[in-house]
Amino acid sequence: MSENNTPDFSTHTPPLGGSAGPERCGGLGIINYGAGNIFSLTAALDRQGIAYEMINSIENFDNYERYIIPGVGHAGAAMQKLEESGMVAKILATNKPVLGICVGMQLLTEFSEEGNSTLLGIAPVKTRLFSENLKLKVPHTGWNKVSSTIDNELFKGLNQGTHFYFVHSFFIEFNPNFTIASADYGIRFSAALKKDNYYGVQFHPEKSGEAGEQILKNFSLIKENYVHNSGN
Repeated sequence: MSENNTPDFSTHTPPLGGSAGPERCGGLGIINYGAGNIFSLTAALDRQGIAYEMINSIENFDNYERYIIPGVGHAGAAMQKLEESGMVAKILATNKPVLGICVGMQLLTEFSEEGNSTLLGIAPVKTRLFSENLKLKVPHTGWNKVSSTIDNELFKGLNQGTHFYFVHSFFIEFNPNFTIASADYGIRFSAALKKDNYYGVQFHPEKSGEAGEQILKNFSLIKENYVHNSGN
């Protein structure tokens, strides 16, 4: 669980940001499936002048160049809402850049200990609960240092050890094949991951000041450069 008492945005569409408008297609689509912290995210995109639109139904999915999967709350419940939206198959099939934020990142993994939930399975890693044996307060809440493990376009222009804002009780296990940035909270975990055209950040870039908004800006500039192989 990442945040409690999350309002339901499934039937509410915030104003379009940047230069986005009712007749505009392309650019960034935010997958609006009722489990995302939409208002903080769109405010951060507005500050950066990044145009976006809400994707409220599968019919509009293919109109965009890249996607954000926001997410707060319970991973299993978020997965259920995503399945109910009808957009799972589209997410799994796309060659375009996808960014999962917080629980949206956890959805990219194969399994979560939160409700013993089967997730999208894009990255073959698991989402686990911080152990009581760590003797640390859970949820992990506040600023923490993040270090890139490899050069990558998502962290372009950011220094090693930049601090980002976290709120989460579950973490994605560190895996050198998929982890592109890590943090420590009694245990080293994936602060960010990448698998092909899919990216995820456990922290909240929309709540992480200039550094977080740089992450969003960097993502908005990533181009489609991956082709799925049959059988992947």
